[in-house]
Amino acid sequence: MLVNLKAALAARRMRQVDLALALKIPPSTMSEIICGRRQAEGWLRTRIAEALRADESWLFSPLTRIPSRRVGVEDSASVPVVAAAQGSS
Repeated sequence: MLVNLKAALAARRMRQVDLALALKIPPSTMSEIICGRRQAEGWLRTRIAEALRADESWLFSPLTRIPSRRVGVEDSASVPVVAAAQGSS
């Protein structure tokens, strides 16, 4: 299971189905990727990272730490955010 990807979804208050629809892929495919039954192709990994505004290597890496789930604490800070490319048109 890609725990970091699930954490990024939770931090963005996004459901798996919402991400799948935004990427125009079947929700079942997104579920299989998150559960580890399917590997995401390179182009899809990149699109997922862009949609979640998170680092691709972090999203698809094994669990590195368990995010804090304290009540009233915004934990989106625990999700590495990729800065927008400068000079983009």
